[in-house]
Amino acid sequence: MPSSNVRKTRPGRAARATAVGAAVVAAAAVLAAPSASAATPRHATARDSAPVLVQSDNARANTVVAYHRNPDGSLDRRGVYATGGRGGVLDGSVVDHLASQGSLGYDREHRLLYAVNAGSDTVTVFAVRGDRLRRLQVLPSGGDFPVSVAAHGDQVYVLNARGGGSVQGYVWNSGRLVQVPGRRRDLRLAVASPEFTHTPGQVGFTPDGSQLIVTTKAAANTIDVFPLTPSGAPAAHPVVTSTPDAVPFGFAFDRAGRLQVTEAGPNAVATFAVHRDGTLRRLGQVATGQMATCWVVSTGDHLYASNAGSTTLSGYRVEPRGPLTSLGTTPTHGGTVDAAASSDGRDVYVQTGAQGIVDEFRVGHDGSLTRIGSVTVPGAVGGEGIAAG
Repeated sequence: MPSSNVRKTRPGRAARATAVGAAVVAAAAVLAAPSASAATPRHATARDSAPVLVQSDNARANTVVAYHRNPDGSLDRRGVYATGGRGGVLDGSVVDHLASQGSLGYDREHRLLYAVNAGSDTVTVFAVRGDRLRRLQVLPSGGDFPVSVAAHGDQVYVLNARGGGSVQGYVWNSGRLVQVPGRRRDLRLAVASPEFTHTPGQVGFTPDGSQLIVTTKAAANTIDVFPLTPSGAPAAHPVVTSTPDAVPFGFAFDRAGRLQVTEAGPNAVATFAVHRDGTLRRLGQVATGQMATCWVVSTGDHLYASNAGSTTLSGYRVEPRGPLTSLGTTPTHGGTVDAAASSDGRDVYVQTGAQGIVDEFRVGHDGSLTRIGSVTVPGAVGGEGIAAG
């Protein structure tokens, strides 16, 4: 397939009217923490349990709910932990108040959890020990309305959604996460309505940590790649790949390092190769045939895309040379949003925003999903942010 249009800088972005806003709105309508202390990233051990952690994004008081993952994949609630901030609600959102992927970031290697507090413009750092959390820090997000967070080694970046969008970088120093003023980059996105379709969708690192990726959704219909210096500082300007009318939302990397992006415009999953210079080459696209395809999770050789408007997951097998083979759809509770896979690849957990429920699935050898059960997360209607150990 032909390469996408690529340009090095973005002088300014005009708002693009897109039909996806109305489609997503219509589809959605159907439907006690310790004081902060210093900490040093600590490696996990085989004796640690593998928790599932869910953010409520409650606008009064944001929380992270910790669940113990049983051998059969079912979840038992173990604790509710205040983040010290408030959740937020984007205008127009119904089941997805942050309209983003990755608002809860789990660093499995160092047993650290990062949670954004969109209503407070802060990010919270927790230490994770099994299914227990300890709050370490609450820091400014460096912008307005943080919606996504990513970590790689001692580098952390937060994506702020409002005010045209921005990314802010942090680094671990002397056992604490420190904001680095020189690592803020403004995205200069057009401010348009409905808000939840026109704010940026996700920030994330490439697998080797050399580049930072941001999706802009309908605000610009682009995928932005910031090359990083060896110290972790982003380039002054991103390499911008245009995806006209695609509304690029969430993304994940498959086992081969290819970028898999949900496109809410055509309701599809698009595959890209990421080059060292930050340019992207489109390798393929598969339509889900569903409504509001916005989130995606990768585990092993399989991908699962969340369709908020259809209340389903679309499953795919990633073939060795890159094409995606459909595995069909699996129903969920109403408002299918963010998802996470266990580190052993055996289970997938899916947030559903209509009632604040997490659905539990066992992954078969062929990628098929078998429902295990579900849990209701307190105060999490419309909430987003889930991670699994």
